[in-house]
Amino acid sequence: MNRVGISRPESLADGRAPGLVTAAIIVAAWVGCLVLNWPGHFTWDSVMQLAEGRRGVYSGQHPPVMSWLLGLADAVHQGAALFVVFDATLVYGALLAFALMARPASWLGAAVAVALVFAPQLAVYPAIVWKDVLFAGSAVAGFACLGWAAREWTRPLGRWSLLGAGLVLLTLGALSRQNGVVMLPFAAAAVGWTAARARAWRGVGFGVGFLAAGAAIVLVATVAFDARVTGTHGVAEQWEHLEVYDIAGAVDRDPRYRLDVLDRRAPWLSSLLRGDDVEDYSPSRIDSLEDDVLDPLDHRQGLAAPIAVQWADLVLGHPLLYVRVRASVFGWTLLTPRPAECVMVSTGVDGDPDALAAAGLAERQTARDDTIEAYALAFAATPVYSHGTYAVVGLVLMALLLRRRRSADIVVAAMVAGGLAFAATFAVISIACDYRYLYGLDLAVIAAALYTAASRAWRTDRTG
Repeated sequence: MNRVGISRPESLADGRAPGLVTAAIIVAAWVGCLVLNWPGHFTWDSVMQLAEGRRGVYSGQHPPVMSWLLGLADAVHQGAALFVVFDATLVYGALLAFALMARPASWLGAAVAVALVFAPQLAVYPAIVWKDVLFAGSAVAGFACLGWAAREWTRPLGRWSLLGAGLVLLTLGALSRQNGVVMLPFAAAAVGWTAARARAWRGVGFGVGFLAAGAAIVLVATVAFDARVTGTHGVAEQWEHLEVYDIAGAVDRDPRYRLDVLDRRAPWLSSLLRGDDVEDYSPSRIDSLEDDVLDPLDHRQGLAAPIAVQWADLVLGHPLLYVRVRASVFGWTLLTPRPAECVMVSTGVDGDPDALAAAGLAERQTARDDTIEAYALAFAATPVYSHGTYAVVGLVLMALLLRRRRSADIVVAAMVAGGLAFAATFAVISIACDYRYLYGLDLAVIAAALYTAASRAWRTDRTG
């Protein structure tokens, strides 16, 4: 646009062609992803979630919204392949929205799109039935709606429709991963900033209202889903395992660390952690403690309190030791220094035999699945699979966008900031280095990179 905000007439070759070509690349990649990976890849967790969705009752071991959506998809077409279509459409639809949001369009956007669609994050991951993929797709698609709302702010119908769609998608993301709720304040800040640019006094009201509405939806949905949870496993047990993992890490890092609380109130657990089995502790994943520590723990009652007190002693009484333990674990999650020890990708169908039968699935690992997995793993030791690389690129993009501050730039910058905050929560809660945990950060940066590359103008322009 020119200085008075009137669009300059552009020929197809001059203005629209780059955007149309970029859009065509993304749509073709979406179709290719579905064809290549059809009917999707299921792991033990997702097979169990599909079985729960079929029954309409949930164990509490996984976010109920995943089981619910899988059940809906399975009711339409057995096997829940439609859920894979939904996930892939969220991911690619968000990328398409960001690509078309950029004005004026640039051929650099088309070039970046070509490079991105061959990465496993887009070629394979949207077809893996994981809550991490649902969270990432929902959150990034939600921010895409907010970005378009910023562009359409002067049109009330478009603005409110897009804000509503963004709210629904972001709350879906929050329901998919408990720590995904950290994205909501960043989305609310972006909405508030956008409203303030149009009329300053409305900014705070829009931002607070968006955050309150999101929190209310998450709360109501959580209560509704909890009414159908029948199992005893859930967040409390997962947190207990995390505490034990941290305590084991402290003992492993500093054998002089005293387990006074456990010595008094759970001596058998103290002995386990002090015994030879603690040598199996690894900052790369909690599974090393599964057989010798966590399984016996799950068969005992009344240990939540002493474990919590011992963990609090570690955090508050020995904060440097706790930080060292957590830094080591988070380093594995963020940087995956040895990919062979982390789950980087999963293809085919694998699960407990009873759960497979209940889900209406059969175990699958075809030659095509092996080829797809080998292709994805070929990137494992490269920056393509490095969350640290995406974090650095995200920070650079945030600086560029906040400096330019066009209408959608603040939303995109807020999305990247939210992705970084989401990743930071794993400094406290991470228990494994599997790539999928920080997929939300990487997808947010991929979307931001595509949007930034597709934006031809780099001057500050409040009309763009």
